This record gives sequence, C-alpha cells and structure tokens, in this order.
Amino acid sequence: MEQEVPVLLGNLLRMYDPAWSDDDSPEIVGLEIGGIQEDSRRCRPGDLFIARPAFGSSSKTDLCSHVRDAQKRGAVAVVTTQYLPDLPLPQIVLNDSAASSILANLFHGRPSETMSPLGVTGTNGKTTTAYLIRHLLRSVGRKCGMIGTVEIDDGNSLTEASMTTPDAITLANLLATMRANGCMACAMEVSSHALHQKRVAGIRFAGAGFTNLTGDHLDYHGTMDAYASAKAELFKSLEAGAVATINMDDASADRMVRDCSARVIRYSARGTAGAQYVAQHPSITAQGTRFILDAPSGRADVSMTLIGRHNIENALCAASLVGEAFGLTAQQIATGLADAAGAPGRLQTVRCGQPFAVLVDYAHTDDALRNVLTALRSVARGKLRVLFGCGGDRDRTKRPRMANIANQFADAVYITSDNPRTESPAAILDEIRTGLPASNRCVLIEEDRRAAIEKILADAEPEDVVLIAGKGHENYQIVGTTKHHFDDVEECARVLGSAA
Repeated sequence: MEQEVPVLLGNLLRMYDPAWSDDDSPEIVGLEIGGIQEDSRRCRPGDLFIARPAFGSSSKTDLCSHVRDAQKRGAVAVVTTQYLPDLPLPQIVLNDSAASSILANLFHGRPSETMSPLGVTGTNGKTTTAYLIRHLLRSVGRKCGMIGTVEIDDGNSLTEASMTTPDAITLANLLATMRANGCMACAMEVSSHALHQKRVAGIRFAGAGFTNLTGDHLDYHGTMDAYASAKAELFKSLEAGAVATINMDDASADRMVRDCSARVIRYSARGTAGAQYVAQHPSITAQGTRFILDAPSGRADVSMTLIGRHNIENALCAASLVGEAFGLTAQQIATGLADAAGAPGRLQTVRCGQPFAVLVDYAHTDDALRNVLTALRSVARGKLRVLFGCGGDRDRTKRPRMANIANQFADAVYITSDNPRTESPAAILDEIRTGLPASNRCVLIEEDRRAAIEKILADAEPEDVVLIAGKGHENYQIVGTTKHHFDDVEECARVLGSAA
C-alpha cells in the first residue's frame, strides 16, 4: 500500500470545490488529514470520516453511532450529507453521493490521471475481458494492475477479491498503490452496483468497454431500464479524450453511449457492418478458437485456447480497448491472445484421466449459460450434461429462464443449490423447475450440491461433456448467513480421483 502523506483538510476541500471558503468551516481549515475512511471500524488517528447512509437506509441514529465510533478511533472530522446535531466532531456537509470517491482520489493525488484505468462493464464477460486486457498489455511490456471479481493485482502482489468493484476508498488506495508500483494501466471490472453507488466517480478512465446486457441484479435495480441506466453511467463519465468500445452485436450497445462524450469504437463477432474491430471466419473446436481479426491497424490470424463465440466477443472487447487506448496493432494483439489463459473458473477444465470432459464455469445468468452451452454443444461428441443452481436472495426472475436454457441446449440437466443464503433451497429449486417442460425426463433435482456433482460425474460416459455451472472461481457455499468452504473444481477432482 502506498504511504499516505497528510494533507490539510482546507486544501482538500478547495480541490473538491474551488468555491469552498475557509470561512465556511474555520475550525477545520488547518486540520491535517492522514487518511480517509467511510467505515468507522477502519478509522485511525488523524483520519477524515465520511458518514454516508447505506443504500436503502436513512437512519440518523446509525450515522451518529458510526461517527462516535470513528471519533473514538481517532477521526478528526466528518463529512456528512446532512447536518447531524450533537456530534463530537467538526462536520462538513456535502450533499453529494460521489464525495467519497472524489475526495479519496484527490487525497491520493488523482492516481488515475497519471496511469490509464480501463473499465469493463456488462452483465457477462467482464472478468475474462479484464484478464485479457492485463495479459495483452503485459505481452508488450506494459505493466498493468487489475481489479475484479476473482482477484486484485496491485502490480506487485495478488489478493483474493471480495466483490467485483470495491468501495470508493479502497479503489483510490489501490490505484495509488498501482501507481507507486509502476503500473501504467489498470484493467477494472465495473459493476452496476458500483456505478449506481458512485464508487468510481472520482476515477478518470482512459477507456471503457461494454460487453453485453441481459437480465441480472433486478433484485437491486428493479427494472432492466434502471439496470441499463446504471451501466451507461460509466460511458457518460468518460472525457472527450477517452475511448468507449461497445459490442455492436448487443441490442443495448447504442444505449450505453447515448450521452458519451468520448470517441466511440465498435466491435463485432458477427461481422456487423460499421464495426472497427471484427472477427472474420471464426472456427471453434474443443482445442480452442480461431478467427481473423480485422482492426484499424491491420489484419491478423488469431488462435487462442479460449472456447466459444462469447470468448471471441471478450477478446474483441479487450483488443479494441488496448488497441485504441495503447496503440497495440492487430498483430501484437494476435500474438498476445495466442497464450492467453483467460480467468479462473471460466470454462476451467478438470482433468483426472477420465474419458469425458469436465468443465467448471461461473455462468450464473441465463445469457451466460446459453453462451457456454452453445460453445460446448458445438464440440461435444457425446452427451452434453449440465449442473446448475440459482442464488438465494438474488434476482428470482432468471430462475425459470436458466432452466429453459439448460433444457434447450443440454441432453441432461442436474439442478441443485448455489448459495441459497436465507431462502429455502427447496423453494428455489421449485422456482427453477417452473422453466422446464413437464415432459422432460432428463432432469435430476438434488438439493445437496456435493451429491449432485457426484451423480453427474457418475452418469457421464466416454466422450460426454460435463459442465458444472454457477460458482466458477468461488470456493464457498453460503447457507443462511454462513460461508462454508465448497469448491466445484476440488469436488470434481475428488470424485474423479477416487474413481480412477
């Protein structure tokens, strides 16, 4: 972590708002701020505490409690969205949900202005695209950090991620650390939650890519329109000198850049007219994917180990961002993609000498499941078997849709639990089952995920393809509010190893 250098609070507020006057809050002008926190439990002596209500909550009592806790831990001032009476700390009232991100990035000297963050948003494909961006830049000697669903790479070390896009304070700290570690860029997954909550508002992106938009997170956003609007905020935030790359094959592409001031570049895996980055003559086999990349910088033959048309789209998103933001040529991109491994838990193969293929994938939406099953259907010589579940306390509308997709594309369907959380696992399975036709007899429903994995692997025959979907890189199962260790790759290896 980069060493934090104290700054005067008055100077910080003037950078935030040039119209701010020392006369507004004279008691805080000369205060030295050693750090910024929005979690009172992390406060240290000399910190500025940003007290903001949790989304969906407006409790002044909770806010006051957090402020008092921050003061006990050494905070010297507090930023609030409204004046809170009878508090022990000087208050600065900023009715701005973006204040945390803006102030934190100002405190660290605007790290995004001396490096080049590349944001990726969309329902599916963000993780693989971020990994490809990092790999492509590294292949030409450009040091690149990464922030995403699986892990965080600060340029010197890797840590396991706890969410797709961290909180605003953590993001600013990470970018500052990457800058100190010599990173020229950062490949960042940007979730709709993060955009709606203004976690990236203080970051100046050099470029942003859009993968696709399908139904997900409606438990949070409410409607597809609100979900799309949240995604579009990333492109609305881009400055004129930045680049926006969008998937022309997705119906929401133009919606993303409707209010975008940046240069817009389009890509297509289907040869759509008007795209600047195009995959021509794709060929997909069990060994990988080949296509001809047409780009503004020229044409090159691409051969990569990643399987499926959706991975062509991910590769094009990454290619268009590094091509436009960093000037990589079509040939440099093709060379980099040749040994790109993708992301953990994304069509990850489990090999234990068995005569059939076993793959673990993070697909947990109907569109992602369709993409993966379509890719595997084209290479399966035997039966295509799929195991999946749906998360509890999350978007319920996708449950029958996922069952319908599984029924359409797989020969045998195994439905099980996937992080039921506080919902009844049996009730979730019942909702999933409503998407299946009554006549389908090739379905097994098993609440216990471990038992379901054992069953699908026991049923598999030579030349079958087995897909274990939903968890991917995750190594836990959430039951109630407790995380239990559970890793699909480990479970498959255990079963296959004992059968060898």
